[in-house]
Amino acid sequence: MGEYILTTNDKHIQIDDIDRRIIAALKENGRTPFSQIAEELGVSPGMIRQRVHRLIEHGVMQIVAVTNPILMGFHTVALIGIKADGRRLREIAQHIAEFDEVIYLVLTTGTYDILVEVVCRDNAHLLEFLTDRLHTVEGVRDTETFVYLDIVKEVYTWGP
Repeated sequence: MGEYILTTNDKHIQIDDIDRRIIAALKENGRTPFSQIAEELGVSPGMIRQRVHRLIEHGVMQIVAVTNPILMGFHTVALIGIKADGRRLREIAQHIAEFDEVIYLVLTTGTYDILVEVVCRDNAHLLEFLTDRLHTVEGVRDTETFVYLDIVKEVYTWGP
């Protein structure tokens, strides 16, 4: 596939086939020892360690535990579309991103300016979040909440 330069967070990072193969191995199992990856790729464990550190530092990837919100006691998951004051969009988004319930936030085009995914213990917690926190953020004009009934597909293994 060759090499390409990725620009992320105002930093440039060159990604090559070894980087992609490291990412693929860690997507399969994030606990794979660097020595095992190194052996499979025919390089040193130190090289793997250095490249993983570089990929994480530049925001290309994260190694995290993925939890099931329902099994963790959060039975209400929702997507919230937010219409906000466009002159302060980034500021409003940063404020909302600080709430513990928010697990995903993106700025968008279309009907909504911001899409937010939240996890709550139950409907009462969701109502509290909407009324006591989200709707008190200056610049939030309107919202629409979509409560998840079932998650049919959730993928964490996407990537080249």
